[in-house]
Amino acid sequence: MNYVVLSLFPDMICECMNTSITGRAISSGHIKLNVIDIRKFSQDKHLHVDDYPYGGGAGMVMMADPVYRACEHARSLCSDGRGKIIYMTPSGRKFDQNIAKELAGYKDLIFLCGHYEGIDERVIEAEADDAISLGDFVLTGGEIPAVAIMDAVSRLVPGVLNNDMSAYEESFEDNLLEYPQYTRPEEFMGKRVPEVLLSGHHANIAAWRRQQSLERTAKLRPDLLEKADLSAKDIEFLRKIGFKAEN
Repeated sequence: MNYVVLSLFPDMICECMNTSITGRAISSGHIKLNVIDIRKFSQDKHLHVDDYPYGGGAGMVMMADPVYRACEHARSLCSDGRGKIIYMTPSGRKFDQNIAKELAGYKDLIFLCGHYEGIDERVIEAEADDAISLGDFVLTGGEIPAVAIMDAVSRLVPGVLNNDMSAYEESFEDNLLEYPQYTRPEEFMGKRVPEVLLSGHHANIAAWRRQQSLERTAKLRPDLLEKADLSAKDIEFLRKIGFKAEN
């Protein structure tokens, strides 16, 4: 996977992505990261990249020309000479695990991080292939959402996780939240690890984990159950705990 990030604050991207799992993936070559400073594409001697908005209003707007030049350079770093430019914006489609899986199917992803009051709409129309939001809230810029999305997508890239099955046993797979996890010691603050996890009976453990996922999802994110692939056994269990499920 090849990531290219266009930003006014490239250090924010590098500091986050070069640590932990993504850092190891970069070192091993499973993912590649190019971070481009949009200011370097300004033709102004002072490297200005923003100006006042037409029509008035608070704040500044990122100018079309330097962003356009940066986008064209980013495309040249992609295997097909184009890539997929994703504009990080609150008005984009809301990111979720299904979108992470979709993006993991690409070889090259370009993240365009806006700042101030946004980017001149003309360059967005000309260059952006997609627009994605982390949720219904406003952040200072697109760097944090870009890092969050790259982290989520990277976990789906083969070889990034030591145990590739980990990516398929986490929250939001099958539209269910993940079951609770435990490790040593067996007892902590008077609470013991559930006996079934100590039994060594794999079928019983799998059944317990499935029920825990169902119960946790019903309590915390019942909306997810509407999209979950539920068996007759799952529906029966949900009804026993007082949740009405249809499938």
